[in-house]
Amino acid sequence: RPFVDEYTLNDGRHLYLLGEGRLINLAAAEGHPASVMDMSFANQALCLEYMVRNRLEPGVYPVPEEIDKQVARLKLNSMGIDIDKLTPEQQKYLTSWEEGT
Repeated sequence: RPFVDEYTLNDGRHLYLLGEGRLINLAAAEGHPASVMDMSFANQALCLEYMVRNRLEPGVYPVPEEIDKQVARLKLNSMGIDIDKLTPEQQKYLTSWEEGT
């Protein structure tokens, strides 16, 4: 198999080394298409801007929902795709359930 090296130890056991011991998802990856990478980089850039503007301390933070939505809107817009908006009647229906599906 590609990216798998097999070594036989003196006692007969086998050792399988994946991707030359590197991060396998990077070493053996065929790469992501540009259409995925552009969204990833946009998210990273907008999150960095958000962190600087809000003076966040170093740490791990979730991507703010508004940034995710902004990147999605920009991507869909670049592809000429519009998303419908709910009518008031649809919105009322969706928020009318107190429990269940």
